[in-house]
Amino acid sequence: MILLPIIGNAAEHTTAVTVAIKNKMDLSVSVAVGSSLQIALFVAPVLVIAGWFMGQPMDLDFNPFELVAVAVAVLITNSISSDGKSNWLEGVLLLAAYVVVGLAFYFHPVMA
Repeated sequence: MILLPIIGNAAEHTTAVTVAIKNKMDLSVSVAVGSSLQIALFVAPVLVIAGWFMGQPMDLDFNPFELVAVAVAVLITNSISSDGKSNWLEGVLLLAAYVVVGLAFYFHPVMA
């Protein structure tokens, strides 16, 4: 939940930070959101199909806790990117949301 998104999208994160330093926030947000959409719309379904062939089923049946976490992440991202501008407080909000969701998954009991 914590390490895989950071390590898996390291190139996209580097690009987003680099263009944000150059004050091109529209490109930075596009790169960050685009890489997340790529994972959600391409990689996850490919992993489900690959799991069928390997005999290791992986379904996309999420429990309510995971659905709420995804919905909150989408709402926060939408509210941050809707005005087309950015400041340091919005960045802190995104980092705080990432920490809160990570801690929630750490302390949430695993349902078998």
